[in-house]
Amino acid sequence: MESLSKGLTKVEVALKWDPSPHGAPAMDLDLVAAVFTLEDPHGAPAYVVHFDHRAPDGTINLNRDSRTGQGLGFDEIMVLELNRLSEAYGRVAIGVVIQQNGGHRTFADVHQPGIRLREGYDELGPVDFTSLAGATGAVVAEFQRGEEGAWGYRPTVRGYDTELPDFLQLLRGKPEAG
Repeated sequence: MESLSKGLTKVEVALKWDPSPHGAPAMDLDLVAAVFTLEDPHGAPAYVVHFDHRAPDGTINLNRDSRTGQGLGFDEIMVLELNRLSEAYGRVAIGVVIQQNGGHRTFADVHQPGIRLREGYDELGPVDFTSLAGATGAVVAEFQRGEEGAWGYRPTVRGYDTELPDFLQLLRGKPEAG
C-alpha cells in the first residue's frame, strides 16, 4: 500500500544576523549542508554544499552568501529540493559556521542570529541560538528519508567549537538510541 504522505519536498533554510558594531571586525557566518547516503547516514558525507561548493546534481542551492550580515532580511538562503535528491541519499544535515578570520569568535559575539526553516509558507520550527553561546559552529536541522521514501524534519541543535574543515566531520552526528 502506498503512503498518502509526500513528506517534505522543497525546503528553504535562511540565516540572518546583524552586522558588527562600527569599528569591530565583520562577522561572517556560513550555511552548510552535508548530504549522506541512505546506506551510511552517519558516515562520510557524499557531498557538502557551502559558500564555495555546489551540489553536483543541482538539488541544493546557496542563493545568497553574505560576509557581513549587512542588508535587509535574511543574509544567506539555501534551498533544498529534497524530492529531487537521488534515492541513494537518506539524510541531510544543516549547519552554521562562524568564519574565524581575525580571532576566535562564538555565537555569543554574533548580534541577533536567526534561522528560518520552511516549506512554502509552513514554518518547520524555530532554532534557538541561546544554548550555542560558546560554539563556533552548530548543527541546526536534519532532514531524513523515511522507510517509504518521504522526507521528514528532525529538530536538532548541537554546538561545537571548531572551524569549517573539522565541522564537516561533526555533521555526521550520531544515531539516536532506541
